Amino acid sequence: MSTNDKVALVTGAGSGIGRAVALAFLEAGYRVVLAGRRRDALEATVAQAAGAAGRTLAVPTDVGDPRAVAALFEAIGASFGRLDVLFNNAGTGAPAVPLEELTAEQWTRVVDANLSGSFYCLQGAFRMMKSQQPMGGRIINNGSISAHAPRPNSAPYTATKHAITGLTKAASLDGRKYDIAVGQIDIGNALTELSSKFAQGVPQADGRVAVEPLMDVAHVAQAVLHMASLPLDTNVLFMTVMATKMPYVGRG
Repeated sequence: MSTNDKVALVTGAGSGIGRAVALAFLEAGYRVVLAGRRRDALEATVAQAAGAAGRTLAVPTDVGDPRAVAALFEAIGASFGRLDVLFNNAGTGAPAVPLEELTAEQWTRVVDANLSGSFYCLQGAFRMMKSQQPMGGRIINNGSISAHAPRPNSAPYTATKHAITGLTKAASLDGRKYDIAVGQIDIGNALTELSSKFAQGVPQADGRVAVEPLMDVAHVAQAVLHMASLPLDTNVLFMTVMATKMPYVGRG
């Protein structure tokens, strides 16, 4: 199947990494479903794509709401009839405060978006991919460097990203019989609006505030596109893409 016939779903497509990946899929010829909380942000992403007329579907979605995710997949089925790639990217964080100061609502908000939302979308993709012809597809979860090494005062985000690693492994196993390849990309210090603060300095484990190197988010998009382009009998189970000199190896 050529990329012109393939359909990709990108969650969190209204900004940052999600926007960059959605644009990369469109440039490669995919039909792309863009999901995110704000319609105006999704439409701003579409507006940046050249020659994408008729190949996009913007669906405002709160991935933490299973009813909204069900409606998202109904829209995909009605518009495109299949799904070949899911980039499970939508997520959020909590205020960077000591964990004993976090509220239950702050914890739940992160879990709902990062973990439950990823599961709901993965579940919807499984249902569609196992029933379509040809059967199968690829799911790429955004794990983050925090799936391996936390930053200070990041308990909710770090816990959910560690959980994504378990979800990736379990879904990779469960997807085999349906030709569904599941992998994870762990991203460190890609330059987006949210991460631009790293250039001014962020807290380190030893209490210092230090400037951290950043990489072009376009390289992340190309890495995701590479994972998606592989045949379904080949899988990148885990990939780490990061600014070369960021404090990850040796963090602590």
